Amino acid sequence: MTADAVGGVWTYAVELIAGLGDEAEVVLATCGPAPNRAQQEQLRRLPLAAYEHRDYALEWTAEPWDDVVRAGEWLAELREQHDAELVHLNAFAHGAMPFGVPVVVVGHSCVLSWHEAVRGRPAGPEWDRYRREVSAGIAGADALVAPTAAMLDALVRLYEPAGETIVIPNGIGDDAYARRDKRPYVLGVGRAWDEAKNLEALERVAPELPWPVCVAGAGGSLGHVPPDALRALYGHAAIFAEPARYEPFGLAALEAGRGACGLVLGDIPSLREVWGDAALYVEPFDDDALAAALLALTRDETAIAALGAAAHERAHSFTGAAMADAYLDLYVGLRAAATVGAAR
Repeated sequence: MTADAVGGVWTYAVELIAGLGDEAEVVLATCGPAPNRAQQEQLRRLPLAAYEHRDYALEWTAEPWDDVVRAGEWLAELREQHDAELVHLNAFAHGAMPFGVPVVVVGHSCVLSWHEAVRGRPAGPEWDRYRREVSAGIAGADALVAPTAAMLDALVRLYEPAGETIVIPNGIGDDAYARRDKRPYVLGVGRAWDEAKNLEALERVAPELPWPVCVAGAGGSLGHVPPDALRALYGHAAIFAEPARYEPFGLAALEAGRGACGLVLGDIPSLREVWGDAALYVEPFDDDALAAALLALTRDETAIAALGAAAHERAHSFTGAAMADAYLDLYVGLRAAATVGAAR
């Protein structure tokens, strides 16, 4: 299984590996920046057969392609070394490689759909190589997975996959997050500079609110917050706000929902798909609407409590165990199909 330590893919991989337990022997291979100290501690607790890291550039960064080739050669060596029966890629380009075993590609996000949602226009010609590499990777995969139907629809429209496509929602462990005594603050989580998360909108409306606005993550008011401390923030926050312009699933919102935060989210298809009536939605390009929604909630404890209870109930629909079971079913089906194909 591949991953990176930059964002939500890390959380997803940790939860999935923990959920798989002894049902699968996982060799985890990460590229990009090395895991930080807290992430290294998470690794030590996982039931891994092996872990390897290389600092090869990730495919969505500037001019990564020489590194992408080197990373592919490294992954092929790992596959042979560990006699892996299936390759699970949490990025796209290496799906085109002839690993000789079934390949699952999971689309957590992509540059082209990001541009459409965040910039309101298609990605420019500087992303043509990316478009070709991702298309080839998806075409080479035996299965393409996305965490929401909204994300899968975008990938199908943009890249026209030939293999199996399936939605497997993300999930988190049952005992990782808990509701605590609620306190009057608004919490945002993520990279503050990420246009997709739109957390800068929270900072812009903060002066209009009677409650503090706290943003955990790179560039935010709290900076990086270790996982245990972040769980406490979720548990105590009365309101979690993510006025996202682009969010293929939203693990931070799921964590906040487990903490029974009242959720105020960007009004985009993927977040409505995940949360239904268990959140309050705002137009992500409208700061006035965001300020009005947050201000109204700070004045209505009953409404906050109702939203928090609804989010808490809905969040328990997305468990790490359910995610792991769905992936195991997919793995087993692909392996069976490969065995039948080899016997012919």
